[in-house]
Amino acid sequence: MDLDAYVAEHEREWRRLDQLCQHRRLGADEADELVALYQRTATHLSVVRSRSPDPALAARLSRLVLTAQGRLTGRPGFSWRAVGRFFGTTFPLAVYRAWPWWCAVAVGFGAVAGFFIWWIAGHPESAAAFIGEEAAAELVDSGFAGYYTEHDAPSFAFQLWTNNAWVAARCLASGILIVPVFYLLWQNALNLGVIGGVLFSYDRAGLFFSMITPHGLLELTGIFVAAGVGLRIGWAWIAPPARLTRGQAVAEAGQTGILVALGLVGVFAVAGLIEAFVTPAEVPTAARVGVGLLAWLGFLGYVLVCGRRARPARSGATEPSGETPASPPPAGQS
Repeated sequence: MDLDAYVAEHEREWRRLDQLCQHRRLGADEADELVALYQRTATHLSVVRSRSPDPALAARLSRLVLTAQGRLTGRPGFSWRAVGRFFGTTFPLAVYRAWPWWCAVAVGFGAVAGFFIWWIAGHPESAAAFIGEEAAAELVDSGFAGYYTEHDAPSFAFQLWTNNAWVAARCLASGILIVPVFYLLWQNALNLGVIGGVLFSYDRAGLFFSMITPHGLLELTGIFVAAGVGLRIGWAWIAPPARLTRGQAVAEAGQTGILVALGLVGVFAVAGLIEAFVTPAEVPTAARVGVGLLAWLGFLGYVLVCGRRARPARSGATEPSGETPASPPPAGQS
C-alpha cells in the first residue's frame, strides 16, 4: 500500500473528525457526521496497522479514534446527582454490607484496650514498664487534657483529619496482607489501653471518658470500618466465593474499599472538628459527650437506614465477596 497516497486520500476526513471532537455542542447533522467519520477512521486505523504499520500514523489515528469514542459515549463530569447518589446509596450500602467485619474489629479492639485498662489500673506499677513513672505522672497532671489545647483548633482539626484518613487508607491498602491491619489495631489498642489504665490507676477515669468520648466514638468507628473492609479484601483472596476467581473476588472487594475510603474522608472530617473544637471546650461534660454521641448515633443510623434501603434496590446486583467474616491512633491520641 502507498502510505502517502492513503494519507492524502483521507487526510480531510481525519481533520474534520478532529474538528468535530473539539466542538462543545453538536447539531443533529454534525452528530451523524461524527459517527460516520469515527467508523471510517477506525477502519482506516485497522488498515494502517495491518498493511503498513507506520508507528506515527497509527498513534495519531489511535488518539483520534479514542477521542471520538469518548465524545460519542459522553465525557464524565461533575454532577451533584452523582454526589447525592454516592452519599445516599453507594457509601452507606458498602459500609452496611461489611458490618460483620467492622463490628468484629470493634469487639476485638475493645477487648484488647479494655484488658490493658483493667490490668494497669489493678497493677499501677506496670505503667512504669510502658511509659515510665515520670511520664505517667505528667500524663495525669496535664499531658492528657493539654493535648487537646496545645495547638490552634483549625490546624489541629486539619491535622487530625488527614492523619485519621491516612491511617484508614493504610488499613484498606494493606488489607490484602491481613497482618499489617492487625498490627495497626494492636498498636493503637495498646496505646489507648495504657493511657486509660494510667488515668484509672490515678482515679481519673472521669477525665479519661470525658475527653475520649466526644470524638472517640465516631473516630474509632471510622477506623473500625476501614480495618474491617481491609480485612474483608484479604479474606476475598483467601476464600473467594465459588462464582468468582480469586483475582475477581479481590478486585470486587477492592472496589468496595475505594468507595469506603472516599466516604470515610467526610466521617473523619466531622470527627476532627469535634476533637478540635468540642472536646476541649469549656462547657459541661454532658454537653460535649452529647455532641459526640449524637454524631456517632447519626452515622450508625445513616448507615443502617440508607444501607438497608439501598440493598433491596440492588438485590440483583453482585454481592461483594467475603460477606461473612471468619495501629490507628486511638481517640484523643491521633
